[in-house]
Amino acid sequence: MKTTVNRRDWLKRGALTAAGMMAAPYLAQGAFSNRPVVLDAEGNLPYTPFFKEYLPYEVDRPVELLAKLNANENPYGPSPMAVEAIKKYADKGNRYAWKELFQLMDKIALKESVKQENIMMGPGSSDLLEKTAMVFFQKGGNIVSADPAYMSLIKVAEATGATWKPVPLKEDWSHDLAGMEAAIDSETKLVYICNPNNPTASMTDHAELLDFCSRVSEKVPIFIDEAYMGFLEDGDKKSMVSLINEGKNVMIARTFSKIQGMAGIRVGYVVAQPETLEIIQKITRGGMGISLPSVQAAMASMDDIEFQNKSRTLNKECREYVYENLTRMGFEYVPSSTSFIIFPIEMEGKGFLEKMTALGVGVRAFDIMGKNWCRVSMGTMNEMKLFTAALEKVLV
Repeated sequence: MKTTVNRRDWLKRGALTAAGMMAAPYLAQGAFSNRPVVLDAEGNLPYTPFFKEYLPYEVDRPVELLAKLNANENPYGPSPMAVEAIKKYADKGNRYAWKELFQLMDKIALKESVKQENIMMGPGSSDLLEKTAMVFFQKGGNIVSADPAYMSLIKVAEATGATWKPVPLKEDWSHDLAGMEAAIDSETKLVYICNPNNPTASMTDHAELLDFCSRVSEKVPIFIDEAYMGFLEDGDKKSMVSLINEGKNVMIARTFSKIQGMAGIRVGYVVAQPETLEIIQKITRGGMGISLPSVQAAMASMDDIEFQNKSRTLNKECREYVYENLTRMGFEYVPSSTSFIIFPIEMEGKGFLEKMTALGVGVRAFDIMGKNWCRVSMGTMNEMKLFTAALEKVLV
């Protein structure tokens, strides 16, 4: 049995609380935010037969979180240089940022070793995922991706009229590239790959993925979401962006929300062939939604290499701390290449969220392949100590 809930009513309940609307942000906003939310009989969000998300119980009032570890936000950002840029240019917020936006695009093009014409900007990379879905699936077709995967592009594609062809991840949580290639047919309009993957934090082998994208993009466009690539020491070497200069029909999305700590400032970009971007921009403009202070903050943040390195180091220290404590408590985690960790739990997810929230700790909970899982974002070290203490009280 499934229940259809108006988004306005749904936002008045638990998302609302603790674990917040961050449980499924693409359901609360965007072009299809007026569509009803379909919940299962237990009030959770089913994505596929293999993957659903537990939502918190309805509560009477919001809960103050001591550790907000449910949205994969960078607890250290924005960078000091980005903050100063926002202060400096806040009084220019009455002006459009076209000239400055082109300066930012030039800066990004130089970093990615491409041309400015290969760059499309957006207020966060999710905005660009959703715009791509709206344009590519106006006339139906299907999208091939892993299962589980980040759902933003997929859900908007389905809302536009697409059919989703999910391919389960392999046992090591990497993409089943052979299975995905086999799933492509004459109706496939796009292949979507999130690497590192969300919600599993896992990486697919670079050489295998590079070969897949190089070959398969000759048949169908491939969208690679690299939101978390910045947390890898050698992330630039693991990117698929080199395929752009080989003329391959790939799209690579990057964001300032994660390693650069600008989730609330909203800047992202996609790198693709000019003709691909032209198709999207005939219908929707990418950079229109970015404010002038945000553009200046992004340029300043790109220059703050010290902050990025600090974020990467502190994130790794917190991951290792959580690894150590999960192992001590008897949990087997999936090795993470991101700013979050996922691990199986024995408690039913909705009850688990309730208990963790009551202790002031916000996390996420999923049912993947019939097993309950917790996903915890990396916060500060003090927040991670609150998390492990709460986890021990609830599950050990």
